[in-house]
Amino acid sequence: MPAERKLISNGNPMEKIVGFSRAVRVGPFIAVGGTAPVDSDGKTVGVGDVRAQTKQCFEIIKAALEDAGSGLSDIVRTRVILTDIDNWKEAIEARKEYCLDARPVDTIMAINRFVNPEWLVEIEVDAYVQS
Repeated sequence: MPAERKLISNGNPMEKIVGFSRAVRVGPFIAVGGTAPVDSDGKTVGVGDVRAQTKQCFEIIKAALEDAGSGLSDIVRTRVILTDIDNWKEAIEARKEYCLDARPVDTIMAINRFVNPEWLVEIEVDAYVQS
């Protein structure tokens, strides 16, 4: 029998328009999609401050994991996506506050830009819940 599929939403109206979820849990596996540094109104948090933006991304991720019956300690992979690779140290210092105990594998990469030019970072995580 296939594992139950649970879709996790954070209320973003684009989820239904575009067809995505903040996170998806299938059995013990949880994938959290690219998470932008926005508040509940969709406004960018920490404009110009990669550390503040990284922390906001992780706060959204933390809530999504909790909604999926998990937590930060279950993270097994992070992907830190930056618009300027020179910001990697600041982003990782913020990431460390959320991932130091779990010590997941990590990928750090840079792209040209995000949909919103105010965003300096997006974060993706994968988690695995022990039974």
